[in-house]
Amino acid sequence: MSNDLLSNTLVTIRNATLSNKNKCVVPASRLIGESLRLMREKGYVSDFELIEDKRGGKFNVDLTGRINSCGAIKPRFSVKMRDMEKYEARYLPAKDFGIIIVSTPSGVMTHKQAKEALTGGKLVAYIY
Repeated sequence: MSNDLLSNTLVTIRNATLSNKNKCVVPASRLIGESLRLMREKGYVSDFELIEDKRGGKFNVDLTGRINSCGAIKPRFSVKMRDMEKYEARYLPAKDFGIIIVSTPSGVMTHKQAKEALTGGKLVAYIY
């Protein structure tokens, strides 16, 4: 049994992208679904669908090949809006290149959306 499904999901997606695969299957959870939705909005994955298997479900993810790196941020740092730039410099290679997924009281969103909403939250993952 896995301890961190999001971390395992991102490693599976990164490995499938690096081996030039078009699809991969990852376990399903609400946080993974929201993260995949943000990745689809930004063009890192083309589409995903939930497959019910009576054991929690799985996502079938269609990859675009645009992911250079992705990973979970552990420990999940609590961050205020004014401190977001520090973590942006820490996890992303350049300004305005890639996204950091943040879990806020308003829902799961990118770090740019969190800045616009003037809210902080917990850092979940990075993708570029």
